[in-house]
Amino acid sequence: MTMDTEKDSVVAQLVVKLEQARSLRENATASPGEAAARMHLREWQADRLAHTYADLLESERFGAAAAFFLSDLYGPKDFSARDANIARLIPLMAKTLPLSGLETVLRALELDALSEQLDAKMSAELQRRGVRTITGAAYAAAYRKVGDRPGRERQIALIGDVGGALDRLTRRPLIRGLLRLMREPAHLAGMGAIQEFVERGFNAFYKMGRGEDFLDIVRTREMELLQDLFAGRVSPQLSGMADLKPA
Repeated sequence: MTMDTEKDSVVAQLVVKLEQARSLRENATASPGEAAARMHLREWQADRLAHTYADLLESERFGAAAAFFLSDLYGPKDFSARDANIARLIPLMAKTLPLSGLETVLRALELDALSEQLDAKMSAELQRRGVRTITGAAYAAAYRKVGDRPGRERQIALIGDVGGALDRLTRRPLIRGLLRLMREPAHLAGMGAIQEFVERGFNAFYKMGRGEDFLDIVRTREMELLQDLFAGRVSPQLSGMADLKPA
């Protein structure tokens, strides 16, 4: 397979993953009730992440990276503007990015689509059970019922892949200055959301130095939670969390 053929294949997958995430988001917000249930779940999961990584959020070294992880890689944000930016950028990325860069974008979109898919299943299961106040026990029961351990493990692996790519980017000379130069043109072109996303990630990992230390902690804690939940054990990561009632 030639390099151009490989790039064409990755670009085609980019389009598919972007459309999957967009379609899942539309379905999840098709009615006020569905939208509220999805947001309730995502807020609870954001609280769980803040609880699990409270020490990293307070760390001078890891704080910015942990905040980026919670808000931009997995959080209750509306990513529709970022999706639109990426959709517009795909033809340009296909021409200008190397294969490794395209594969990194693909991993980020795969993570987004997979997270939406798993959240849709979790939200549906919680609603089926009549759960209005999410507790650790209610979440754990729905998690086991939804299952899909390979999907959960893939989600954790993709978080490491995307974080690792950002970490490697910080070690490339001139990238920081180039991102600053791109800021105004990107906003003028209506692509500010994707520019801000890349800058936040770059700056967070640049400040931290050696991102593998941070990513190892994330992978370890997320795998420990996964193993506890599938085994039916009470996870220390869920202990002490407040129950979350819908707004």
